[in-house]
Amino acid sequence: MSEQLQVEDVAALSREVLERVGRVVVGMDDALELALAALLAGGHVLFEDVPGLGKTLAARSLAGALGLEFRRLQCTPDLLPADITGSFVYDPAGRTFEFQPGPVFTSLLLADEVNRTPPKTQSALLEAMAEGQVTVEGRSYPLPQPFRVIATSNPVEHEGTYALPEAQLDRFMVRLAVGYPDRAQEQRILLNRVGRRQEAAHVEPVVDAERVLAVQAAVEAVHVDPDVAGYCVDLAVATRAHPSVQVGASPRGSQALLLVSRALAVLAGRSYVQPEDVKRAAVPVLAHRLVLTTDAWAAGIETAEVVRGVVATVAGPATAGAQA
Repeated sequence: MSEQLQVEDVAALSREVLERVGRVVVGMDDALELALAALLAGGHVLFEDVPGLGKTLAARSLAGALGLEFRRLQCTPDLLPADITGSFVYDPAGRTFEFQPGPVFTSLLLADEVNRTPPKTQSALLEAMAEGQVTVEGRSYPLPQPFRVIATSNPVEHEGTYALPEAQLDRFMVRLAVGYPDRAQEQRILLNRVGRRQEAAHVEPVVDAERVLAVQAAVEAVHVDPDVAGYCVDLAVATRAHPSVQVGASPRGSQALLLVSRALAVLAGRSYVQPEDVKRAAVPVLAHRLVLTTDAWAAGIETAEVVRGVVATVAGPATAGAQA
């Protein structure tokens, strides 16, 4: 049975995870904290930004610090669903077909450049991400627990890429943009590479898979005030009524908003969620779930801009504190 962790223990472990990852990954503190919050909340993470900003390094470093078994899947246009889930292979000795698990059978799967593989192959991840299992030729196989996906996507290239459909995007709890580092951060990246004298960067584990499950159980025990839950619903409903939005955030979106907010509260050392946690999580959680109208898209409006506007206009709860 997993050990019982207190909020203070989880906050301390999370700070150590972020500190170790931060030694290797420079200039991504906010994105890394949101990614860790999503992973501890039981969700999957999509990093979407231009190449060369360290998205793959961030995913590998988080896996290392969390002590999770890690596999990297390089997505290409000729990748088949069986290349992800696995397939049955004939065994001449036993004259039987044996199932050979694919790379999805791991604790943390990095789907690198996921928008380079066709929709049929992208959809092979849907069942795994939603239900923690894969089905091959009518047989279901459970995945290891915990199971998380960190995917990267390149938004600037269109030739040879396949945009993720809304159903696939909705499976990711957060979508994060890294952005370019400033001059000092980029200089530190260069000096870190010079200092370690090799390309590979290694991050020592802080916890292991069993303790990650214990941390997730502690996050699940965090108190949520009904007014805070109502605030999450109000934000999701406001996206549905926004004039620039054709399809707003679904109940899955409002639930993800609450789950990430709860994890952020734990990372801050609190056993209860504040409205500020919800506001911080709103753009990463909700923006990628919105579908803009044709006119809004043509006008260059971005979904993140819509969510920020909703957060600025929807009134939050007057008070939300610790459970009495």
